[in-house]
Amino acid sequence: MSTSQDSPFPPHGPAAGTKTAHGSPTEPVFVAAFYHFAELPDYRELQAPLRQLAAAHGVRGTILLAAEGVNGTLAGSRAGVEAVLNHLRADPRLAALEHKESAARELPFKRLKVRLKREIVTLGVGPLDVNRGGKRVPPAEWNALIADPEVLVLDTRNGYEVAVGTFKNAVNPETKSFRDFPDFVRRNLDPARHRRVAMFCTGGIRCEKASAFMLGQGFAEVYQLQGGILKYLEEVPPEQSLWQGDCFVFDERVGLGHGLALSELTTCRACGHPLTADDRASPAYVEGIACPHCRGSEHDSTIPGLPCSTRAPESATMPATPSRDDTETIPS
Repeated sequence: MSTSQDSPFPPHGPAAGTKTAHGSPTEPVFVAAFYHFAELPDYRELQAPLRQLAAAHGVRGTILLAAEGVNGTLAGSRAGVEAVLNHLRADPRLAALEHKESAARELPFKRLKVRLKREIVTLGVGPLDVNRGGKRVPPAEWNALIADPEVLVLDTRNGYEVAVGTFKNAVNPETKSFRDFPDFVRRNLDPARHRRVAMFCTGGIRCEKASAFMLGQGFAEVYQLQGGILKYLEEVPPEQSLWQGDCFVFDERVGLGHGLALSELTTCRACGHPLTADDRASPAYVEGIACPHCRGSEHDSTIPGLPCSTRAPESATMPATPSRDDTETIPS
């Protein structure tokens, strides 16, 4: 049995991004993404108070708790989300917790989840000291670093994320899960040849562990984009940007662009793969039925109404409901 505490949206009062009885919109939806590594041996006891507070403020989203820290994305009114963040920071162990802000036209989450995990992001290699991870590089200095031909630029995200956007000349590990990353490194990278590595991910949390892992494998210099892609898109002007495409996010916004503006990405309702405008213009796309990523063959793609879930090639698909954390829920 899972120890997840999931809640439908509380019935009292209009939430941010909803409409009043007269049809007029309320305030814009405030979205905050955050994580913090800290020793939380009592993390189980933090679950219920967090859920109760977030639900009382009409906040939706996901909070992951583990002995190693907290990881989450929440949405709602600014006051409601900040109440939860302030509650977390009131714990001295989480006082330094930082968050990244963005906005949405509608609530990007259907419900509230507060879950207990083995890890707040799962690499599956045992304990890592993230305090000894890669050197953090602020967005303003990132372009100069990755322009150096001696630097290997490494995207630590999954293949379906990389497919819709990444940095110029970045290596795509083509992983399906963050758990696959260590094996990619062992099989494809060499500390003697790849002495300088600059890695990045959506918000920074995967790089905390990936960089610590690579340093432990003997790589001499490992750098990580501080604040992740989202911070880069927020701070670096489009005309100076080396980012190409959109940034996939694990909620109903699907993708964000420069300035954290909503992109035109959608998802296939059958296989869950993110879809670009070109994907939706493909003859293989049938809305609500199939997309180019989950068709089994060129022949199959010409058959109207073919359920893509029955024709999904292993190499091209992703989970129908992608997990933002790649983590295991703690059994009760």
